[in-house]
Amino acid sequence: MPSLFIDAERLRDLNSGLGQVCLHLGHELVRQRPADWQLTFLVPKGQSGIFGDSVSYVEAWWMRKVWISGQFDVWHCLHQDSAYLPHAGQGKLMLTIYDLNFLERSDYSAAKKARRLAALQRKIDRAALLTAGSKYTGQVVREHLRVPDALPFPVVHTGVAVDPSRTPADLPADSPIRSFTDSPFFFFVGVVHPKKNVHTLLPLLEAFPDYRLVLAGPDGHPYAQHIREQAQKLGVADRLLMPGAIDEATKLWLYDHCEAFLFPSLSEGFGLPVAEAMTFGKPVFISSLTSLPDVGGKEAYYFEDFEPETMARTLHDGLHDFGQNTLRQERLRKRAAQFTWPSVAGEYWKLYKSLVG
Repeated sequence: MPSLFIDAERLRDLNSGLGQVCLHLGHELVRQRPADWQLTFLVPKGQSGIFGDSVSYVEAWWMRKVWISGQFDVWHCLHQDSAYLPHAGQGKLMLTIYDLNFLERSDYSAAKKARRLAALQRKIDRAALLTAGSKYTGQVVREHLRVPDALPFPVVHTGVAVDPSRTPADLPADSPIRSFTDSPFFFFVGVVHPKKNVHTLLPLLEAFPDYRLVLAGPDGHPYAQHIREQAQKLGVADRLLMPGAIDEATKLWLYDHCEAFLFPSLSEGFGLPVAEAMTFGKPVFISSLTSLPDVGGKEAYYFEDFEPETMARTLHDGLHDFGQNTLRQERLRKRAAQFTWPSVAGEYWKLYKSLVG
């Protein structure tokens, strides 16, 4: 009976992209599991049972490695930074690489970047199969690391879990977002961090005086305070709302009610919020950097650069085009439908079986 070990330890942070990957992919892998396969999940302490009683679990403490015993045919690390790898002869290693975004970080020294590349190279040297989270990621990996020609390295995208049918009819009466969004608004969701480049959106409020802007997501980085200060200097602070991290229902409501989704990110491994907004048929205005064109394809509108005049023109022309083209909304939904967890899990099961062969 073939056995599969899956490192889903990042469930410890369900608000992160990797936490959501572990959660939704894990459930779908169990649902599609062939009858003759055994599954074992590595999960955070207290999470045994999250994928049901038909699979086995190993619990790990955060920042404290545990010894994992047993023999597995396939050992799948769901992200490249996993600290858990099979011992010699314990199973064939399958490694998913979502991004090499650390190469773009100005706060990382050349030596630190080299150390991280070397650590990843050691994992690649042990792997029987790699997957990339996007075509762009695959290209960057081949550019900076040694990937043998004989080593399989397909692209397997991330899935979208949002369901527009579960959008609440309205937000609670005491929600500050509810009153703020009485006027037309643009929407961004993601961690408020310099790599997201959201400060470039503030001048758009000057160019579109009838609109407001919601920047939702964890805002503990000093960059968030910089955004607030810049909004004050530009005189648009009263039309900017930064509610911090939001729950799923609020996120769905904001997708459903925004005029457009704006995502000028500088560095992405995939760009899940863009696919989520497209699921709602919303026009998306995104950067053309890293993996984002893999998600938006021909249906997205792209910022050519981040100069205020250029961005304002792109947004103005895109909104006009979207309003004139009645087929745009349906094409966006069809594009987003390519990124589903059932299809992602199905691709992974094909790869697992190929390794057992």
